Amino acid sequence: MATLGATSCLLVLGSTVRVTESGMGCRSWPLCNGQVGPATGFHALLEESHRYLAAAVTVGVVAVILIAWRAGAGRRVLVPALWAGGLVALQVALGAVTVFTHNAPWTVALHLVGALLLLAAVTATVAAAFTPAVRGTSPEVRRLDRLSWSALATTFALLVSGSIVVEGGAAGACPSWPGCESHFGVPWRVVALQLAHRGLAGIAVVLLACLAGRSLLSRRSLPVGVALAWLLAALLPAQVAAGAISAVLRAPEAAQDVHFALAAAIWSSAVALVMRRRMAACTPTPPAGAGTAATVGRAA
Repeated sequence: MATLGATSCLLVLGSTVRVTESGMGCRSWPLCNGQVGPATGFHALLEESHRYLAAAVTVGVVAVILIAWRAGAGRRVLVPALWAGGLVALQVALGAVTVFTHNAPWTVALHLVGALLLLAAVTATVAAAFTPAVRGTSPEVRRLDRLSWSALATTFALLVSGSIVVEGGAAGACPSWPGCESHFGVPWRVVALQLAHRGLAGIAVVLLACLAGRSLLSRRSLPVGVALAWLLAALLPAQVAAGAISAVLRAPEAAQDVHFALAAAIWSSAVALVMRRRMAACTPTPPAGAGTAATVGRAA
């Protein structure tokens, strides 16, 4: 849980670095302008803080892998933890490449994709660790259904499109909502990016709402799954409102940060909800007439 919290904060801080154009505050790597201690200047200090938090996340991911392996947690916990470890290594390399290429757009995009996948892997590890395993059952988990795949894929594409909107200078292209009333002189390509992002957002909201509703109506949902569904249902209108405010205010830095933070929370909640349902579906219900002690032991 601590590693998940740190990873979420890392994504939000990375968004702050991007929207404030602080990515080149440190022109060297891994040290910030050759310094180990606190950097001087706002942009350098912001980028250096991002790197130190990334180092803390790396330590957390490695610690989780070691604990899961030594505790014999099983494949369903160890596999996503190992994925997180691999993605951390990839992110470190991409961070270095981003600095060496002076924030080339393609490196920034890949860095964001890696960050989203890392958050998903850490979230899946937490979901697996908190799902009770029943002795004698298969470690395999059920395949995702169409709704789950569609919701996750669309949400991931939406987050990537949001990054493209920011990098393409389209964040403030439509200072109105829900329609797009662009001003004279705004390139059509920029407006098209904004409209595509909004259209994808509409599809994602519908799919995520259906995912949350199905979990709330399902008789198999456990209390944790119900809580995740309610959290996702609460985050969706908050994100729509944040997007509308950001558009009307011409995308100020603070509004963009809040918008991305809510998006990361939605992404993590959706992954946790899907993984929880996926693994809980493989946990057999105790047979009728089973002893009370056995039932309580399994529930624990």
